[in-house]
Amino acid sequence: MSKIVDDAVDSGGIEVIIQNEMDKTAPRCPHGPALLFEKTGFGEEKGRRFYACSACRDRKDCNFFQWADEKISEARILAREDQNRSKMPPFSHREYSSRFREFVSLPLEKRRFCVDCQLLILPEERANHAKHKALSEDTTVQRLKRPSLLLCPLDNKKSNAQYLFADRSCHFLLDMLLGLGFQKILCVGTPRLHEVIKLRNMEAKSPKMKSLLLDIDYRYCQFYGQDEFCRYNMFNHHFFDDEEAVTFFQGFLREEEGAKVVMITDPPFGGLVKPLANSFSQMSITWRIQNKVSDAGQMPMIWIFPYFFESRILECFPSFSMLDYQVDYDNHPLYKHGKTGRKQSPVRLFTNLSPKDIALPEDEGYRFCSVCERYVSAGNKHCPKCDTCPSKDGREWKHCDECGRCVKPSWRHCSSCGHCALPDHPCGQSQTGCFNCGSQKHKLRACPKKHNKRLIVPGGRGAPGLLKHTAGKSTTKNKRR
Repeated sequence: MSKIVDDAVDSGGIEVIIQNEMDKTAPRCPHGPALLFEKTGFGEEKGRRFYACSACRDRKDCNFFQWADEKISEARILAREDQNRSKMPPFSHREYSSRFREFVSLPLEKRRFCVDCQLLILPEERANHAKHKALSEDTTVQRLKRPSLLLCPLDNKKSNAQYLFADRSCHFLLDMLLGLGFQKILCVGTPRLHEVIKLRNMEAKSPKMKSLLLDIDYRYCQFYGQDEFCRYNMFNHHFFDDEEAVTFFQGFLREEEGAKVVMITDPPFGGLVKPLANSFSQMSITWRIQNKVSDAGQMPMIWIFPYFFESRILECFPSFSMLDYQVDYDNHPLYKHGKTGRKQSPVRLFTNLSPKDIALPEDEGYRFCSVCERYVSAGNKHCPKCDTCPSKDGREWKHCDECGRCVKPSWRHCSSCGHCALPDHPCGQSQTGCFNCGSQKHKLRACPKKHNKRLIVPGGRGAPGLLKHTAGKSTTKNKRR
């Protein structure tokens, strides 16, 4: 089956189809309802559709695949259900909570954390883990309050790589949100931020904030109760504990006694933008219903993502704007604070909050541009010709009169191509035409045959799940920046 999908990608493109929320017919893999994709050849108006895993783009992580028009036998359905059950966590959330209470009641010398199984083990289970690597020291209650430091970060870049915010970024975000009057933080895929909120509440050095963590990593069930953590897949808006988790989620979104809610999300950078945006839109709809807000209202959101996805995010959320603040991570080799030039972190904040109300730290070089009415990075100089602070990557960009816009400092104007590019670019060999219909007269974005809720992921070999889903052409562009 893998070869079928590879051939599909090689012969054209793969579109993800955003289905109606009421459509419950999608088959399920261990990660919840599968996403619907469509194989298209160049020039074809319609291709064959198939379902694949929403969370994993590598078939080694999840090999689920099913043609949409394929009739599935009862035996295969039963085998799939057995497979899904076999991939479930070893304990329910309630059982994990009960185990945690028993674990913290043990004397320190009897506490063990199995590194191999990533599990807090009880005394009667120790024999089953005798050959495993275990931590017998430092499993204090204080250490258990920082599970992101105890658990090994998931590191598969094609499915669930975990990069954890540095404390600097956490405290900036929380101080900024407190200043804007938010008391409830919905942490979607941001376990470190959730952790820091709880620590700050215990220290009582700043006003209390409530937080709810939504994350696909079930290991956090060991440390947080059902009112603090819901296992959730942000690519298909799926709550693994179904109605019980949804009830906690809906209750958290209610702004009772004026407690304002804001969502902060840090998705995997390889994630398709359209399914993520659809999930966040569903959250916003739930927020409107719970708070009886008009249809024009939108839940306050901060989406943390690399700057080169700006156009795709703004296509989904036109009310968003990108801030210059550079987010850094503890366990990422490149995305660190203090780097300069091209080595600066490309991760930014995309938000529907007013940019002029978000003060970026001046001691880190950020300054307020009175013309643009927003804070910008030190190297982002205002261009009077463009009438904006144009830099996206933190470097000072330069204006090209021939192109009529500002470009990166490493780019040069090419008279043959008629636009600016890197000096060693393949002159005259740039990609042209439309991936959807094959026409050379327009690009995909302007294609009259493109359906409103589709996204084409051209080229590249990969698995059906989310394929090379760095959202289209950005993968090749990023390597040359």
